[in-house]
Amino acid sequence: MPTEEDKSKEQKAAELEVDSFRKDLGPFVVAAETTRMAMVFTDAKEASHPLIFANDSFLSLSGYTREETLGRNFDFLLDSPASVEARRQVEAAFAGGSQGDIEICFRRKDGSKFWAATLVSPVRDKGGDIVQHFVSFVDVSKHMQEEEHLRFLLAELNHRTQNTLATVQAIAVQTLRGAADKEVVQAFEGRILALSKAHSLLGSKHWRAVGLHEITDRILQPFGLNDRRIAHFSIKGDDVRLEPKAALTLAMVFHELATNAAKYGALSDDAAGKVDITWQVEPTAQGERLRLRWQESGGPPVTPPRRKGFGSRLIEGGLARDLDGEVRLDYDPAGLVCQITMPVPRPAVE
Repeated sequence: MPTEEDKSKEQKAAELEVDSFRKDLGPFVVAAETTRMAMVFTDAKEASHPLIFANDSFLSLSGYTREETLGRNFDFLLDSPASVEARRQVEAAFAGGSQGDIEICFRRKDGSKFWAATLVSPVRDKGGDIVQHFVSFVDVSKHMQEEEHLRFLLAELNHRTQNTLATVQAIAVQTLRGAADKEVVQAFEGRILALSKAHSLLGSKHWRAVGLHEITDRILQPFGLNDRRIAHFSIKGDDVRLEPKAALTLAMVFHELATNAAKYGALSDDAAGKVDITWQVEPTAQGERLRLRWQESGGPPVTPPRRKGFGSRLIEGGLARDLDGEVRLDYDPAGLVCQITMPVPRPAVE
């Protein structure tokens, strides 16, 4: 332990601050000293938030002695080099801009890291002025390690799924070659590829909710979505976040509609056709409902098909069966119109 002569001015000032702090908040400080939750107090009068109190639980968590913490700026606890985002979150918390826990990576005395759910609360004097900040730490390192492991497993699963889809595609092509019409083989390949793209998008989001704009962008790119020579598509609608099941189904529906447009509709035969995609979300008694409209124009005159193929059955049956939705296909001579109505469940909290 350092002698009185060895102590810096900052250390002596911090100890005086602690003594005053103990007298002002006596019972509370005693409770803070004995609680199992790691906590510190900082001086709100200094912009660098120097520590004026650290309980035994915090010292045990961080590995520092009390003499090594008092008087030092709060930043010394951050993982070095701390990310800009971490520092921004900490400063926002001290400024009162954080409404709850923030998960921050800190550094122990021995150099090891730990993640903690950190809550910063102001301590006011009798006049209402903020004189200290109370900071509590809950060690979530194990939780973060488990999350990282799950992310690794999910990435591996996504990789294997992509390999499986590629294998299915190769086997099917080899099996159907010579035994089925070339158009059938191409249609099957296209559907597998669309499914693979949807899986890839969802995998990049850890199989959480994805935006409807992301789905249209990923699936419609091969059909000239961003072709600078001619604007084949017009897409309007606020970004709606969809759960994986809804995203997969809509991805396949967009693929079937675009494939049909490329063969027979607005995107066929180098036609100067156009596809307008619009949607809006409406409130209902049960939650929210998505209304989406796919409308083609500028292509060859449209005639109703003599029989329903796989694409039509997928579009009309898939949504109704999988998503409790409704689909209406209108074969207007000026261009195919597809109207989709489906409930939009609230995405799970991420």
